[in-house]
Amino acid sequence: MPTSQKIWAIFTLALAWEAWSCLGSAVTFVFGDSLTEVGNNNYLQYSLARSDFPWYGVDYENGKATGRFTNGRTIGDIISAKMGIPPPPPFLSLAPDDDALLQGVNYASGGAGILNETGLYFIQRLSFDDQINYFNKTRQAIKGKIGEAATAALCNKAIYFIGIGSNDYVNNFLQPFLPDGQQYSHDEFLELLINTLDKQLTQLHMLGARRIVFHGLGPLGCIPSQRVKSTMGSCLKKVNQWVLQFNARVQKLMTTLNGRLPMAKFVFADTYQDVLDLIENADTYGFKVSNSSCCNVDTEVGGLCLPNSKLCKNRHEFVFWDAFHPTDAANQVLADKLFSNLFASAPAPH
Repeated sequence: MPTSQKIWAIFTLALAWEAWSCLGSAVTFVFGDSLTEVGNNNYLQYSLARSDFPWYGVDYENGKATGRFTNGRTIGDIISAKMGIPPPPPFLSLAPDDDALLQGVNYASGGAGILNETGLYFIQRLSFDDQINYFNKTRQAIKGKIGEAATAALCNKAIYFIGIGSNDYVNNFLQPFLPDGQQYSHDEFLELLINTLDKQLTQLHMLGARRIVFHGLGPLGCIPSQRVKSTMGSCLKKVNQWVLQFNARVQKLMTTLNGRLPMAKFVFADTYQDVLDLIENADTYGFKVSNSSCCNVDTEVGGLCLPNSKLCKNRHEFVFWDAFHPTDAANQVLADKLFSNLFASAPAPH
């Protein structure tokens, strides 16, 4: 490992340790897309990015579809359990002055992106800007309950999990009928993403966020919705190369923001290789299929698992649930790896 990477790894673990030491409050705020959504889009009447129907949630509590885009738990659900706290509820499920706001909130929305135009054809979804605006409303509501000083302390100590950017590729740049893919080269598009993300993370910092864990993108070229574009059904190398460039730029941005913003402790969680290893060496983890989805989806019509879809018999043997999202079993593997990487030396929560 190059010296610069070693330094970054040590720095990351140090920040993770410090973040962990503040988990006494157990307040977490989650931002992102369908990989971490827990039901916000259920409350958007016209949203086409929804999963509040069978067979989603078939392996969740009581077999109920909650708005999670998988057959069971999200990575966020599993990490929350490891932290000893319940998963934060969807923001749109709460009353404006709900006491639950004090314990953390999930703002993630299927179809969301860094750019406001991403996922436009889903009609309704909460972009990252929307989610930040809702966090601001949350902060104001908390301020009304406990005052400014206590609110600032709560926000400063909270941990912010952010996983966003996949849709900016899958449901924007890689769609030939959308303008961004035609208007920009990838270098130009990446610059737009990073400049926008810079402003968004700076805004979150201004609102009190100090401890941010940004979840990098996985190998999007290997998800079923992209594989079908290959004549051999293989991973799309160019897409994966673009993802690696995005991850590298976001990691660099985290370093810049840590130096620029007072008390910022932003961590980049790079899970690309872990996800790729799970896909390429699925049998090592007890999986049998990693190149297609458990649910027999129609990639031409959204790629979601519809109520009339046929399911695989052994869901725990598939890495992917639908054309985009991992199964509960795959999320367990990835959450274990992510948690271990971030909090390898951390004490147990109490």
